[in-house]
Amino acid sequence: EEGGPIPVAFYYDEDKNITTIGETKEESPHKEKAFDKLFSVDVIKLKESATFTQRVKVKDISKPIDALMDYMACDNKGCVAYTDTPVKIDFANLKGAIGTEQINKMFPSVALAQPILNGDILDSKRASLQTTYVEPLGDCGEENTANGQGYLWTFILGFAGGLLALLTPCVFPMIPLTVSYFTKGSKDRKSGIRNGLLYGLSIVVIYVAMGLLITSIFGSTALNTLSTDATANTIFFLIFVFFAFSFFGYYELTLPSSWANKTDKMADGGGLLGIFFMAFTLSLVSFSCTGPIIGSAIVASANSATGPAIVMLGFSLALALPFGLFAAFPAWLNSLPRSGSWMNTVKAVLGFLELALAFKFLSVADMTSHWNILPYEIFMGIWIVIFGLMSLYLLGVFKFPHENSMKKLSKARLAFGLAALAFTIYLGTGFRVNQNTKQYTSLKALSGIAPPTYYNYFRPDVAETQVDPAIKARFASYTKCANNLDCFKDYYEGISYAAEVNKPVLLDFTGYGCVNCRKTEEHIWIEDEVWSKLNDDFVLISLYVDDRKKLDKTLISKSSKEKIRSIGKKWADFQIVNFNQNSQPLYVMMTPDEKVLAKPRGFKEGVKDYAAFLECGLNTFKLINGKPIGSK
Repeated sequence: EEGGPIPVAFYYDEDKNITTIGETKEESPHKEKAFDKLFSVDVIKLKESATFTQRVKVKDISKPIDALMDYMACDNKGCVAYTDTPVKIDFANLKGAIGTEQINKMFPSVALAQPILNGDILDSKRASLQTTYVEPLGDCGEENTANGQGYLWTFILGFAGGLLALLTPCVFPMIPLTVSYFTKGSKDRKSGIRNGLLYGLSIVVIYVAMGLLITSIFGSTALNTLSTDATANTIFFLIFVFFAFSFFGYYELTLPSSWANKTDKMADGGGLLGIFFMAFTLSLVSFSCTGPIIGSAIVASANSATGPAIVMLGFSLALALPFGLFAAFPAWLNSLPRSGSWMNTVKAVLGFLELALAFKFLSVADMTSHWNILPYEIFMGIWIVIFGLMSLYLLGVFKFPHENSMKKLSKARLAFGLAALAFTIYLGTGFRVNQNTKQYTSLKALSGIAPPTYYNYFRPDVAETQVDPAIKARFASYTKCANNLDCFKDYYEGISYAAEVNKPVLLDFTGYGCVNCRKTEEHIWIEDEVWSKLNDDFVLISLYVDDRKKLDKTLISKSSKEKIRSIGKKWADFQIVNFNQNSQPLYVMMTPDEKVLAKPRGFKEGVKDYAAFLECGLNTFKLINGKPIGSK
């Protein structure tokens, strides 16, 4: 009746091969008609199972029939409408399927059907999710707070890179020379300070403009894609190795000398323009030292639209700071250490750091493309070798080309050598096994850099073969995820299983290259008060938005009209359409019938906060569910 639920309806793709005869008939041994309080009308309900019969005239039985099905599934908590569910009937083999399941399966299992229309359109929209995301069932939870923290850390990354650049032989000797030029070549102290500050400001303008130019050329979306793209990360790996050996002294990176000569001539003109070109000359002549640092910082910040500009702001402020300070307080120049061999040592140490970070990018390419060449043990072993060699270098065991033999080991170099040795030993502790998860113990200092501990060769007791075989036989995406937790890597399979076991869902939008995702998994999920809830009370669905594994066929997003070729792009489209954001991690607690339980959570440190977030969702689920969690 009018005002009632959506009735079951079939829509056939009628062409020259098929003609329907009459209406679709429905039969069910548990069919009943009664007044429904929810809709306030008489409703015919088909419980447990139903048979639908449609007479058709077919010319060629070798060609299957394609149709779409509308229906609504209800329980005592509410109803969910399903529209345009694909139906395929194969006359030649006497088989039929609704979505990915056989027609004779239990009716609720139809929820497994992927929302694909006509075989090539991806419609990720889930109306219930969109509605309850705006107004969750519970009034607890919290908003995503990762962006503000991300900007701060990006700035700090750039600032730290600028401080390191100051210590290199290309930049450090320039500080007293440039400041002396301003203080002695100016009419008075006031103009000297002004010129020094303008020089520093020019450095900031030049580098920030460079960051904005990079974003405008590649675009924010392209930069974000590059940060997890296998080909791009492999290229970054090779570039970092190239930079590392440049720092080791095997060759030098230089820009054409004509560029520096031209800007130097422009600087001779004096005035504001002259000061600007003096700063531009510095950026060119120091490129052999600053180039690798800048490149490293930009690549590390490329997952954000404003990342390159923010990292350049931090870098340039650190680089400009001493020029402004020493111009204002020239007496401080006397406290600077003299230039010497220690600057080559700084370059070599930077080379070791570049080489270590190179494998971070190779790791991202490996995980997103499923190459299985750089698991946790191999990655950690490589880092132990690199930092072990760094400690031996600092302790004077060997030297690089163009370095003079060291007569005496300085106290500072000895201290840094021992610190590198201590860090090498610390890396070795990453092979300890956590008794709860039966996996390696992740190191906080390497969160988001090293591969996740569950990606390993030598811990077969936590391999996929240990999952429940009965569940695995029914749900292909069922596997082991972080901290030995059972999880699903397919949304539709996950919610179908959650409905069977009567548990709430924790929807985890994550990524193989997501630093904050690893921090949450390795240092929050692993704690007992969080791990026990995830393990016992939730069905975990982890959707990797950077998974480069190809889909069986290219799809077209109904919302963005973009081509969807990979699993990761499919889940990224799902996140954007239903939750209006594309940052990871994003944690959404929901019911199996797709109602959001509390405000979703982004990245935020704090074990107790995360445990309270989960408890909030559990309490809301218990309140509306009316049955014990896990009861069928």
